[in-house]
Amino acid sequence: MTRESLIQGSILRYLNSLPGCYAINNHGNSYQGAGRPDIFASYNGRFLAFEVKNESGKPTKLQIHELSKWEAAGAVAGIVRSVDDVKKLIEGIE
Repeated sequence: MTRESLIQGSILRYLNSLPGCYAINNHGNSYQGAGRPDIFASYNGRFLAFEVKNESGKPTKLQIHELSKWEAAGAVAGIVRSVDDVKKLIEGIE
């Protein structure tokens, strides 16, 4: 089973290789509140929020709720398991 940290690393490398994109890993801690997405990014003026899971990982209700709040605010948000998942979500952002 692939570790989520390895998936996050490959997604961050991909996003940061795109012109007009800056992405960071959100290291959760007790001051931030639970359920925050793993990756925050800005790509050509659009905010991105991704929760990274491995092939068997399941998001919590709180993580799903947090992603829905980001989407409602206009962000591209979702649960991703690979760079290909990210590519699908950001298609069309120019």
